[in-house]
Amino acid sequence: MLEIVENRQPDVHQTPAGDEIPVDMMTIQMGPSHPAMHGVVRIDLKLDGETVVDSDVHIGYMHRGFEKMSELSTYNQVLPYTDRLNYVSPLINNVGYVLAVEKLLDLEVPRRCQYLRVIVSEISRISDHLTCLAAMAMELGAFTVFLWFIKAREYLWDLIEEVTGARLTTSYTRIGGVAHDLPKGFAGQLSKALKDTADCIDEVDGLLSKNRIFYDRTRNVGVVSRDRALSHGWTGPCLRAAGEAYDVRKAVPYSAYDELDFEIPTCKEGDAYARYAVRMEEMRQSIRILKQAMAGLPEGEVRVGDHRVTLPEKEQVYHSIEGLMNHFKLIIEGVRVPPGEAYHAVEGANGELGFYIVADGTGKPYRCHARSPGLALAQGLSPTINGSMLADIIPVFGSLNYIAGEVER
Repeated sequence: MLEIVENRQPDVHQTPAGDEIPVDMMTIQMGPSHPAMHGVVRIDLKLDGETVVDSDVHIGYMHRGFEKMSELSTYNQVLPYTDRLNYVSPLINNVGYVLAVEKLLDLEVPRRCQYLRVIVSEISRISDHLTCLAAMAMELGAFTVFLWFIKAREYLWDLIEEVTGARLTTSYTRIGGVAHDLPKGFAGQLSKALKDTADCIDEVDGLLSKNRIFYDRTRNVGVVSRDRALSHGWTGPCLRAAGEAYDVRKAVPYSAYDELDFEIPTCKEGDAYARYAVRMEEMRQSIRILKQAMAGLPEGEVRVGDHRVTLPEKEQVYHSIEGLMNHFKLIIEGVRVPPGEAYHAVEGANGELGFYIVADGTGKPYRCHARSPGLALAQGLSPTINGSMLADIIPVFGSLNYIAGEVER
């Protein structure tokens, strides 16, 4: 938990009257075994009593190796690796990666596919925010909130399983489309799941938003100004909680977002409570997007018909030699992407998630770099907790929603 590393020689504090009082500074390690550090972060803290004088954040306990593994894999083989970046909302990772590859190919997917990508992305966004706020509340003692939000997440993960066949590592998108269309009866299942999830959000709003203990633990705690957030490279809910209404879905629309009506929630306080409030409202906006996307879902194909780019359906792979050969060549040799470089970003649950790919004309990326929003958030953690109380680290860290897979990649 909290390991005492050393007791420093006493420092001297001066009282307003000019008297000198010796004070022992303590250096301790918080994490990675501390429950609130999620097993992946260690913070070296210098404490004056319970006040954080200085801190050093160590992020390296995952060693995912995403970028180097991508250089050794064909373009389609990279897809399962993207699942394991932000493993709480993997479908957004899938979409961001294939959009970068399609940009290199100058490829436009069918409109139905674009809507499907929006639908699975927004389901993932809600489940990510539910997980973040559930953990944040539980670490502050609100265990009921954790149970309710994880229950709500189950509604959405059941939907994801219906669509993709998996709950977490989905690999649903494809270069040039998606793996397959929505299952029969999905519209009704989604409608019920969204209603049940909205009810859970309202319940937690009533339980937590004006709760005296939660409010006092988060209001004016971990305050980050708009300018400092921008200087750290923050994006997503944490930046919007500081007053900057930047959202990739609005700033650089992709898929079908420019055809949908939704708002970008912001706060100006920039504290842990504001980050909670922004995520709560973003879930409601995602529900609004999902209802519109399902109502306006166009008919048509879910992938392009070019066999040089898009993997065939499994039915063709299993029952025709042409489908089997097509699948084999695209997996083993890879999609032949023309030489060039491209960057494409999507609005991940924690902010701007971008993929920068350099192609050399072969079936494998020459370079594949992920711009993960969590790394920028992590670099702002130390200056945010310095000067605060030791107990304040818990809500501040929880409100940043640190996901190790996308940070230490």
